[in-house]
Amino acid sequence: MHDLANTAVPAPDEPREECGVFGVWAPGEDVSKLTYFGLFALQHRGQEGAGIAVGDKDNIVVFKDTGLVSQVFDESVLDALQGDVAIGHTRYSTAGGNSWENVQPMFRTSPNGTDVALAHNGNLINYMELQREAIEKKLIPAEGVKGQGSSSDTAVVSALLADLIDDGASLLDASRQLLPRVKGAFCFMFTDGHTLYAARDPHGVRPLSLGRLDGGWVVASETCALDIVGASFVRDIEPGELIWIDETGVHSERFAETTKAHCVFEYVYVARPDSVIDGQTVNSARIEIGRRLANVLPVDADLVMPVPESGTPAAIGYAEESGIPFKQGMMKNAYVGRTFIQPSDTLRQLGLRLKLNPVREVIEGKKLVVVDDSIVRGNTQRKLIRMLREAGAGEVHVRIASPPVKWPCFYGIDFASPGELIANHGHTDSEEAIAESIRTMIGADSLAFVPISDMIEASEQAPENLCAACFTGNYPLGLPSGNPNADLVRRIQKGDEA
Repeated sequence: MHDLANTAVPAPDEPREECGVFGVWAPGEDVSKLTYFGLFALQHRGQEGAGIAVGDKDNIVVFKDTGLVSQVFDESVLDALQGDVAIGHTRYSTAGGNSWENVQPMFRTSPNGTDVALAHNGNLINYMELQREAIEKKLIPAEGVKGQGSSSDTAVVSALLADLIDDGASLLDASRQLLPRVKGAFCFMFTDGHTLYAARDPHGVRPLSLGRLDGGWVVASETCALDIVGASFVRDIEPGELIWIDETGVHSERFAETTKAHCVFEYVYVARPDSVIDGQTVNSARIEIGRRLANVLPVDADLVMPVPESGTPAAIGYAEESGIPFKQGMMKNAYVGRTFIQPSDTLRQLGLRLKLNPVREVIEGKKLVVVDDSIVRGNTQRKLIRMLREAGAGEVHVRIASPPVKWPCFYGIDFASPGELIANHGHTDSEEAIAESIRTMIGADSLAFVPISDMIEASEQAPENLCAACFTGNYPLGLPSGNPNADLVRRIQKGDEA
């Protein structure tokens, strides 16, 4: 690995999740409120904006804004969104900025007058190609034209999809034409106000599940959103599958051959612990990772404590395997969002102090094993260790429930530039040397990562069916064009970047 500390785009201090999508087809039910609660369950997947589109067969009404789900919607807004079908989205920005225009669902009207609303979870690797096509067709403004609509990949897809609905064509016909041409990680949810459509990319990078309601159907990014609205899990939407739901039932067809590459980081950090992905409970996977982590560089300590909340299941597994007592050594303010959503370093630093507070009586004079899910830049861990030592901790041994993050993700999780990742600052590919370099930088007494083989085995998925590009640099979907960080990765992999 190379020292690239001054190259390309700054990374967030922690992993930033991709978006969450939710859809419901349930005539006679309050679909807007069902969607609201579904989005509430998916809030962890994106905290910059939220929106709901509701269709009543004749029209689609979209309400969206920046902010958390609970900030965007209130009772009066939801009461005004009446219909039989709804799609919802909670967003963080990977393509396009964090502005109202980029909040989803996107709305378009086709040449034949059909309304279309679309929501998207993931990132496209042929976005530039699709954008050029949309600009040439004058469906979106040319690049660099400000204040004239969204710049996101979702806006481009929705424009192209609506444009294909001409005289005699339906939204189903249009999706059959467009979906095989879209490359990358995507879960699409879309509607014409009558039928609910959902599609998952041929690699199945992001999860998507189908649930049954009394009198209706639900599709959601995670099974926890099915649970919150009282829907029973039916099955996962398959990679490369398009489904549509109307009064005649659920219909399905394949639009591409399948080559599975499910994101392993869903098991480590992104998904809620109470969700089930590909038959494996996320909570169980994280506990098992913690058990395996306990056998990496064992340490004599007084207690095991998590960095709440994402480190908690792994810390429980670590404590069970090691026999070291588990205790909560830090209290989390439940009303403060994840610190990475703040737009500046100053606010991020303040956010950490507001969010976590050490419990002095638990940690004072103790040797601690502190379990966290991952390290990106290391700033959060550095501040936490300082806080723990100020509160009287005797020793702080950090254990990470994933391997070192060494590569950016182009499929929906924002790790940004290789040069901003702390694992790349040591001029070495040796896992032990990387851990020692990071230990020194964050000020821990010891530091260990779970081996990638143990992480994958804990997911109970076949290695060949998983994407672990952020750890290995092996990108199963390829790299996007026109992306500075992707160009940098290409140069590194060719050995052109020293």
